[in-house]
Amino acid sequence: MKKIAILGSTGSIGTQTLEIVRSNPDLQVVALAAGENVSRMEEQIREFHPMMACMWSESAAADLRCRIADLNVRVASGMEGLLETAVFPQSQVLVTAIVGMIGIRPTIAAIEAGKDIALANKETLVTAGHIIMPLAKQYHAAILPVDSEHSAIFQALNGEAGEIEKILLTASGGPFRGRTRQELERIRPEDALKHPNWTMGRKITIDSSTLVNKGLEVMEAKWLFGVGLEQIQVLVHPQSILHSAVQFADGSVIGQLGVPDMKLPIQYALFHPHRRPMGGRRVDLFELGQLTFEKPDVDTFQGLELAYEAGRRGGSMPTVYNAANEKAVALFLEHKLSYMGIAELIGEAMAHHRVTDNPTVEEILETERLTYEFITGRIGV
Repeated sequence: MKKIAILGSTGSIGTQTLEIVRSNPDLQVVALAAGENVSRMEEQIREFHPMMACMWSESAAADLRCRIADLNVRVASGMEGLLETAVFPQSQVLVTAIVGMIGIRPTIAAIEAGKDIALANKETLVTAGHIIMPLAKQYHAAILPVDSEHSAIFQALNGEAGEIEKILLTASGGPFRGRTRQELERIRPEDALKHPNWTMGRKITIDSSTLVNKGLEVMEAKWLFGVGLEQIQVLVHPQSILHSAVQFADGSVIGQLGVPDMKLPIQYALFHPHRRPMGGRRVDLFELGQLTFEKPDVDTFQGLELAYEAGRRGGSMPTVYNAANEKAVALFLEHKLSYMGIAELIGEAMAHHRVTDNPTVEEILETERLTYEFITGRIGV
């Protein structure tokens, strides 16, 4: 029986993780944490019987306590509750499906407590990779990527990390591939929330359409696989069948193919190094006929090039990139910022920032706060 805790259990990755649990009776959920969705958390508790649960706000936690008063489940709240969930003694694996830099401290605590990490929170490595990866090595904690692209790279490497020549990181191109800057000026939130291949949360769907998500994945891959940014090449692959590949020193290219289904990399992370049977569709290469690849349009989708710039500068700059994007996407979804304004605002925030090299967790979080403050002043909201 493998026992798991989940941060972000009511979100897209969290609920898909619980679908995997339903199909695998040798997985047991011992702790759950979520934001404000009390109704869904109650449902999850009654189905999966964890020993503890955490809600972000105390008001949501109080509501949950009333709803499950008939059950013997401890309910915590806030950062203290997240940390308690992360280090819960009975768990072996922590699934970090929580969104944002709020995941940094719980991930560090889980590593120090000897947990393996099924990592779906890309902000943790983007902003604090220089802290997380050495710590994981020190405590012999496995960092198992849940993102489909990083999982594909992880599978393709198969112990050959020292022989990497190039990582080929694929991107679907999103719903606006081939559009001009002029056409994108008119994009509304409801247009950007229609991803052609993947079903994801609202923010990551917007990030995928702007290629900012791919920029975050570039910086994450740098830390996960110990490569330079110049070794990471982004390929637009509209079919989303090749999830990523690795080119080795001898010229060989090994990749992982599959239908676009996040449950596959989640299950692989939970059971690594073993593979389990899984239902659902299979890739039919005869039906596909062809797989196509093209260069990303970085002139139109400037968020990707800004990510390389942030990654090359390092230090606290990736935090600015991430925080500025979070705020910009929120403004766009509220119809307070244009679609093209997302990348423009990220660039302005980066230009304004004075970099701190090798920042501490406290300095990372302070950089996030200052970036939010800059954007609030810049936009006036």
